[in-house]
Amino acid sequence: MFRGTSAINLDAKGRIAIPSRYRDELDERSEGRLVITIDLNSPCLSIYPLSEWERVETQLSRLPSMSEDVRRMTRLLVGNAVDVELDSAGRILIPQMLRAHARLNKHAVLAGQLHKFQLWDENEWNRTVAEDLSVVAAGQTDLPDELMNLVL
Repeated sequence: MFRGTSAINLDAKGRIAIPSRYRDELDERSEGRLVITIDLNSPCLSIYPLSEWERVETQLSRLPSMSEDVRRMTRLLVGNAVDVELDSAGRILIPQMLRAHARLNKHAVLAGQLHKFQLWDENEWNRTVAEDLSVVAAGQTDLPDELMNLVL
């Protein structure tokens, strides 16, 4: 499971160093192979261990291919997916096209999301978290029953 946030920097070549606390698990789960794609709901990128990404692809392949919504989702997710591998220094290269989509600059945030990561521009992350906290604090959420029964 991936949890927590890490402030990270993109180097001049567009690489990020995956925090060391995740590297062993990534090696164990997918031999350091990852898939990066756009996030459909937020201005960030999703980074999956290859084994998790293969589950997503399996789920997509089971959906009706004649549905325009399924084709649209597949085009966006699979069409923008890029395979990467941790190098010997624990870094991955974020392709320029994906960096542009998420408006990434030097300062970024890698956020654990259970089975995947999200990679955000630091300012966008801070703005989004502040907005999320404001919505939750104001009671403006429409939580499903499963979350209403969650004990924290």
